[in-house]
Amino acid sequence: MEISIKTPLIHSLPLSQRKGCNIWLKMESSQPTGSFKLRSAGHICLHYAREGAKAFVSSSGGNAGIAVAHSGRKLGIPVTVVVPETASQTARKLIEQEGARLVVRGKVWSEANEYALSLTDDHTVYIHPFDHPLLWEGIARMIDEVIEAGLTPDAVVFSVGGGSLLSGIAKGLNRHRLSHIPMYAVETHGTGSLNASVNANKLITLEKVSGIATTLAASRVCENAFNVASKMNVNSILVSDDETLDACRQFIEDHRVLTEPACGASLSIIYGDEITFRETDNVLVIVCGGASVSLNTITGT
Repeated sequence: MEISIKTPLIHSLPLSQRKGCNIWLKMESSQPTGSFKLRSAGHICLHYAREGAKAFVSSSGGNAGIAVAHSGRKLGIPVTVVVPETASQTARKLIEQEGARLVVRGKVWSEANEYALSLTDDHTVYIHPFDHPLLWEGIARMIDEVIEAGLTPDAVVFSVGGGSLLSGIAKGLNRHRLSHIPMYAVETHGTGSLNASVNANKLITLEKVSGIATTLAASRVCENAFNVASKMNVNSILVSDDETLDACRQFIEDHRVLTEPACGASLSIIYGDEITFRETDNVLVIVCGGASVSLNTITGT
């Protein structure tokens, strides 16, 4: 049984022409929940279901919570998702639409997470939104699909929040002997916990996170993501909220797909001129999702 789906791998003519190389899009926005998080949540929930879990509890006001709720519904296992007060009404609606019990607790994710942990017992399994090897293994399958499709990337571009996407991509590249290729890990200025950690050469917890890319708003990346960034060819990049939103708008024009600002952050370095590639390069861009985004968010109308 698989909960996530194999997503399209698309050669982008407009972005390839713009960037002067071959741009390939892994369309994780096509997952049933609209985000790559279904790969991680689906994989870990299926694992624990096979071990006899009777219930799941998670803490996330965004894509991870929606993905755990969906996974539980598919498996016939009840789910509780604890969200902070900052969780959008759209995210809350999508979590409840999947049949999960929604609990609002705390002003920030860490407070919601602390309460979620208190709800576990011998039969109720806690699902972390980004920090667990089983989550990363589910995401690594994304790279397997790219290789199976006949594409060997020369670089990978993606966004970073808590670090599960970075961890999973690195795991996938390692097993296909591609650990040497550059990875471009993109955050906004208001959510740059990986960038701060890389610059300090130690894990940094941001005093606050801010800005439009709310699903990147982890004040601290998981330790594994920091270790990957320290040992592999990871280029940490910060972009502005304006660049992020501009990329989302341009992507709608180019591909008729609505993505959330978290995804726009990585797309912005493809639309921008800061990073260049060789004409022969095959650059893989992870279109990570847009589960709870609205057109109003992107256009400001």
